[in-house]
Amino acid sequence: MIGNTLGLSPSFVDQNFNFKVDKTTLVFDTDDIKARLLDLETPYYLVNENSVMGAGTLLLEGNSADACQSVSAVAYVPCFTAEDLGDPEFKKDHSLTYSYCSGAMANGIASEDMVIAMGKAGFLGSFGAGGLLPSQVENAIVNIQKALPHGPYAFNLIHSPHEPAIEQAVVDLYLAYGVHCVEAAAFINLTPSVVHYRVAGLSRDEKGRVIIQNKVIAKISRNEVATRFLEPPPEKIVNQLLKQGLISREQAQLATQVPMADDITVEADSGGHTDNRALTSLLPSVIFLRNQIQKRKNYDQWVRVGAAGGIGTPDAAFAAFAMGAAYVVTGSINQACIEAGASAHTRSLLANADMADTAMAPASDMFEMGVKLQVLKRGTFFPMRAKKLYDLYLAYNSLDDIPFQDREKIEKQIFQKDLDAVWDETRAFFEKRDPGQLEKAEKDPKKKMALVFRWYLGLASKWSNTGNSERKLDYQIWCGPCMGAFNAWVKGTYLEMAENRRVVDVAMNIMTGAAYLNRLMVLKSQKVIVPSEFSVFEPQPFFMD
Repeated sequence: MIGNTLGLSPSFVDQNFNFKVDKTTLVFDTDDIKARLLDLETPYYLVNENSVMGAGTLLLEGNSADACQSVSAVAYVPCFTAEDLGDPEFKKDHSLTYSYCSGAMANGIASEDMVIAMGKAGFLGSFGAGGLLPSQVENAIVNIQKALPHGPYAFNLIHSPHEPAIEQAVVDLYLAYGVHCVEAAAFINLTPSVVHYRVAGLSRDEKGRVIIQNKVIAKISRNEVATRFLEPPPEKIVNQLLKQGLISREQAQLATQVPMADDITVEADSGGHTDNRALTSLLPSVIFLRNQIQKRKNYDQWVRVGAAGGIGTPDAAFAAFAMGAAYVVTGSINQACIEAGASAHTRSLLANADMADTAMAPASDMFEMGVKLQVLKRGTFFPMRAKKLYDLYLAYNSLDDIPFQDREKIEKQIFQKDLDAVWDETRAFFEKRDPGQLEKAEKDPKKKMALVFRWYLGLASKWSNTGNSERKLDYQIWCGPCMGAFNAWVKGTYLEMAENRRVVDVAMNIMTGAAYLNRLMVLKSQKVIVPSEFSVFEPQPFFMD
């Protein structure tokens, strides 16, 4: 091989098989060969003519003899498109064209517009119901079902350990409105609410087979949590639901024959809630665990395993599929798209983020448990200020115990009002949302302190979404390192500017790029040396509505 051109490995065994090629399609220029490989819907043969590599198509019946040329083939690249990636059963069960999902970023960041755009293009979008009131979730259900009466769409069901009534109210809405697919997130243990949703959708067909109407896509980052979703619903919770009259006796019996989830999304180093684990370690581990449980349980339908966290480029998506992922899920990169429920300033910050511009900060919904989430640190003081509040929470048992100097500092710099006023607003909020929290706070000063501190953590994400100009330095923007990787990939292309980023265009480019990279891997498996510049897939506008 001379220079960085297409060639053959020294270990290549020349099969010297001849075939007839349409010589009008033969190209030998490196750029032309790459263009052929980018034509994903057409199969090509690579040829070796006088030690020069070329590409062409097979001679079809009806071609003239003048178009015929006999050459030696060295490799074959079948057609392989974005639609061919992933698990066919995943696409079939969810009525999709592509094995690609946009994840449910809370507070409506994964907006109605995003879910609708994804669904119309054959992708699965999940609405970010976490953090919203049931009335807001209900409005989203009505609007999305109107735009996508036959799907596909999903809704987030987030574990709310401090607000179980909200979690159950959202499940009641899903059951009432016939929402048949949820993305279950942040669960540590299974709750009656998520089990209720799953089991209430069980029935038998005329042949006695179990029908699972309510599909669950469980987002996990630990094997012990994955196990809970790979096993049937806990008998204790099922019996409790049966006694309450929420499920039938037949549904309770059928629950022993099915897993809690149809799909498990392995969430690695993502934005928001994350354990910062490496996908290359976590995904194979969960796939192995799935295989073990399937061998023991022998379910009629295998639980599929997908990949999330760090999926921001075609290379990352291709790597996930190559490791056995049935589908991929994106999050951070969607927040920078125009359909996201985020402000223009937030989208601009994300579009300029680098891979090192993230930090871990306390989570509002699991503040007392010490759970952290990954956020953008560039252009905002939120990570530092949120950590300060959590440090104070650990150090003192009540607001009154906080030293005057520290209290004055957080009132001025973080809350921008005195803590008594913050408590008044907090109390008014929970009187409408969950009065039980106030009862606990009246008995426990430390609980009251947690609710006051959560005032800042909760509003910080809403300030980011609404574009509150007075609180720009307090924006809480959920973001993983893949945002920086995406920005590096699209630099110099039409997707570099935030205003050009549409969620379907982003999805199509990532999947098309991954399919292209798969074609290169097919060549490499046939001992073809592929030039390094071939591995670059440049984004192209798809303009899909």
